[in-house]
Amino acid sequence: MLKKLSTISSETISVNPYWEYRRDNYFLPSDTIAEYHYVHTPGSTIVIPRCEDGTFLVVRQYRYLLQSESMEFPCGGLKKELTPEANARLELREEGGCTAGKLELIGKFAPCNGLTDEICYVYFAEGLIFVAPEPEDSEEFEILSLTTSQINNYIQRGEIWDGMTLAAWTLYLQWDFAQRQ
Repeated sequence: MLKKLSTISSETISVNPYWEYRRDNYFLPSDTIAEYHYVHTPGSTIVIPRCEDGTFLVVRQYRYLLQSESMEFPCGGLKKELTPEANARLELREEGGCTAGKLELIGKFAPCNGLTDEICYVYFAEGLIFVAPEPEDSEEFEILSLTTSQINNYIQRGEIWDGMTLAAWTLYLQWDFAQRQ
């Protein structure tokens, strides 16, 4: 059995509205003390919205850090006052321009467990009712409607490269397969 790594102390270095930068002192497996720097977040949600015609809503937006456009499912950081489900509904409305008659948690994952303690909750949405998108001030996007084949082709060609979208799509495909059994 692997040895549990114990925290000695934790210090918040910097805080912004989205996350905290932290430094922990902890015991290595050799019982020596080391520092670990990471980003702490309350978590995130991502929604895979399926339309009545079987297509999926994807958001194209510009990602500053990579200086590129990205195709992603509606997603965002978990607001501290919201449950994951309420946050997923908010992101679906803000970015996808719709509400969902059915919203189901289909999985969760750690987006980058060496850099952040974030957990992302993945939801499947259907029974969509379209409303006007309500983007945050920092957001600008285009809503696309893609078939399963188009999504898979974009992934294969490297045109869908967002890690959270790739992980969510993998969970969705496994969940959808299990639903059909």
